[in-house]
Amino acid sequence: MLLKTTLIIALGGALGSVARFMLSKLISESSTTSFPLSTLVVNVLGCLIIGFVYALFDNKENASVALKQFLTIGFCGGFTTFSTFSNESFNLYQLQHFTQLALYITASVVLGFFAIALGATLGQWIK
Repeated sequence: MLLKTTLIIALGGALGSVARFMLSKLISESSTTSFPLSTLVVNVLGCLIIGFVYALFDNKENASVALKQFLTIGFCGGFTTFSTFSNESFNLYQLQHFTQLALYITASVVLGFFAIALGATLGQWIK
């Protein structure tokens, strides 16, 4: 059972990481700003997804635990990236781009919170 769960989470994490790479690359190639937009978009989208999934699976007796783990721990865990967010924040600090730093941190936290709320609302609505 532990091996099966580990493999399910690993597959989700691999797919999430590849999706993050591809989406970040697409955004970075079409953006001309030094603002870390790709990480912001990825993390907010990941918040939307995880809020949706948790709400969708909440209180469902026949919900697939494996699918929930695949999507939340695996895919969203691989897709979102707190370490990159923190590193990019530190880089903005080192470059003394304090306005961008404040905007990035604030936008990440506030938009992430509202994306979770929106995802949870959508998940409850679809249930």
